Amino acid sequence: MSLPLAFTGHDLDRDDHTRADPARLAAMRARDDARMLVLDGLMPRFTEDGLAVSDLGGVGPEDELVYLGLRDGTPLFVSVPEQGDLRQAVSMRETMMALLQMPAKELALFGGARSIADWHARHRFCAQCGGATQIAKGGWQRNCLSCEASHFPRVDPVAIMLVEHDGALLVGRGRGWPDRSYSALAGFVEPGESIEEGVAREVFEEVGVKVRDVTYIASQPWPFPSQLMIGCHSFAEGRDLTIDETEIEDARWFTRAEVEDAMANGQDAASFVPPPRTAIAHYLLQHWLEKTA
Repeated sequence: MSLPLAFTGHDLDRDDHTRADPARLAAMRARDDARMLVLDGLMPRFTEDGLAVSDLGGVGPEDELVYLGLRDGTPLFVSVPEQGDLRQAVSMRETMMALLQMPAKELALFGGARSIADWHARHRFCAQCGGATQIAKGGWQRNCLSCEASHFPRVDPVAIMLVEHDGALLVGRGRGWPDRSYSALAGFVEPGESIEEGVAREVFEEVGVKVRDVTYIASQPWPFPSQLMIGCHSFAEGRDLTIDETEIEDARWFTRAEVEDAMANGQDAASFVPPPRTAIAHYLLQHWLEKTA
């Protein structure tokens, strides 16, 4: 595919050996060239050179920092904010507009940093006993100070799928989305469920369509707050829809020509407004057009 996936392709050495070694980690934090990614809460800040970074001069020994790894040999950290952010990406208009302007590597770096910083901000207390937790392993773990339980960054698997029938695609729109915007159907994979089973269940629950021959296409980390989007393709057994309006606002079948119009013309398309370039749904639609050309 000629189109790269947003939030992938960072240039970090995650340097896992340093994470697990307190002495090496302290040495990294003490280096004169150590840098910290500057976020405004969980929003990115920019300079002419890309994402804003600073030295660690104003960071105290008790401040929570996550060690992201080495970037061109330089230790890079991100600070844990006071609060996390549970809003859906569709409501973060300012953030999403900013992300569209970022180079791919910068976008991938920001996405990972945002996810881990947000997780720490929302997990300062133990899920087992309610006691306070403290940062561990360079920020890739939290340990409870009371019951000593260990907690690890959460990643939620989400199946996002193209549904095809006789050369047309089924796409839907959620409540509160911008006018005329449509995207691939999606839903969380539940415990005890394979990806293929999750795809079939979600499509049937949302639109009443049975699908078969589920195949994997690509995956994308999505930092709002921390999901792994698992892109799939499936074939529908029919086109009759029974829309669950508690899940989605609308769903429609679009011909290949209409999908091509949407991807070529964006906001000015006559058919529908496609998902933004930062979303894997955009990639999936482009992949389908190239595959069926």
